[in-house]
Amino acid sequence: DLLSISVSPSSADAQNYAGGQVQFVATGTFSQSPTTAPLTSADVGWCVGSAAGNCNGNISGGATVDSNGLAQCQLGFQGTVTLLAGKAETTQVNPDAPYPLKIFGAAQLTCP
Repeated sequence: DLLSISVSPSSADAQNYAGGQVQFVATGTFSQSPTTAPLTSADVGWCVGSAAGNCNGNISGGATVDSNGLAQCQLGFQGTVTLLAGKAETTQVNPDAPYPLKIFGAAQLTCP
C-alpha cells in the first residue's frame, strides 16, 4: 500500500530554470518492498492547490502543472503556488471545483 508521497524539489524558483519550466518528481513510500519508488502519471495526478491537499480543479492558481509534473508559472503571475502530487479521494464530479487528495505530497513554486 502507498503510505506517503514526497515531491522534489520541495521548492523551486521558476526564474532559475530554462524557459521557467520546472520538472517535479513524486516518490512514493510503500508498506512493502520496494519501500520507495518513483511515481508516474499512472500512479498519481498533479495539480495546483493548497498545502492541505485540495486541488484547485480548473480554477486558475497562478501556475500550471502537467500530468508528468512539469510546472510553469502563468504569464503575469507573481507569488508562490503549491503543487500537489497525489491520489484523489473520489472521482471528480465537477472538474471545475476544488477537490481533496487522500494521499499527497506538496512542493512550492515561486513565480518571479
